[in-house]
Amino acid sequence: MGLQALVLGATGLVGGEVVQELLRSEAYSLVRVLSRRPLGFQHPKLQETIIDLEQLEEHAEHFSGMRDVFCCLGTTIRKAGSQVKFRKVDLEYPLRAAKVSKQQGVKQFLAVSAMGADPTSRIFYNRVKGEAEQVVSSVGLHGVHWFRPSLLIGDRKEFRFGESAGALVMKGLDPLMRGRASKYRAMPAATLARAMVSIALTGTAGTHAYPNDVIHVLGTVPAD
Repeated sequence: MGLQALVLGATGLVGGEVVQELLRSEAYSLVRVLSRRPLGFQHPKLQETIIDLEQLEEHAEHFSGMRDVFCCLGTTIRKAGSQVKFRKVDLEYPLRAAKVSKQQGVKQFLAVSAMGADPTSRIFYNRVKGEAEQVVSSVGLHGVHWFRPSLLIGDRKEFRFGESAGALVMKGLDPLMRGRASKYRAMPAATLARAMVSIALTGTAGTHAYPNDVIHVLGTVPAD
């Protein structure tokens, strides 16, 4: 029997790539997805359940037996509609998922954060990301892994003008971003997904944070 993983946020850019990476991995025999809408495809290793994140605790049984939980939940303030709703998606839901994971015996919690995450930041977005790292890491899981990418690029199902424009600029500058500038390089979602699965396979204990330049290195080759 191979490893088993659960993915939250699988309908998003990074979550979708994580699901695909897990399905390709020979190390995983089961990939369970809890999402708000169907992924739109089937796979022998894929189990999919449609849920409302407001009732996350009512679906605790789906966390049972999972070694790894990949939390790819995230939004923008514009899409969320308010700072309160943004905090719910980017802090409250990950924290609730981490607590359920702990209760159900999950070993590792791997989550997408952001470059600049800092609970003391004056920038609201960075402050919430930093607070999320802080509270989730205090839950007491065997391993907690934070991935702090720069601007994420990939084929989003939803159009975000600001990010799309930024991605075009970052792609053009990428050949020049070496040395100290490498930590700001745009991050393909597929690269981030490979890095997350690679780290999951190590089974490393403790709390760890991976900056953008390190993620680029970790995600250059398939996880297994």
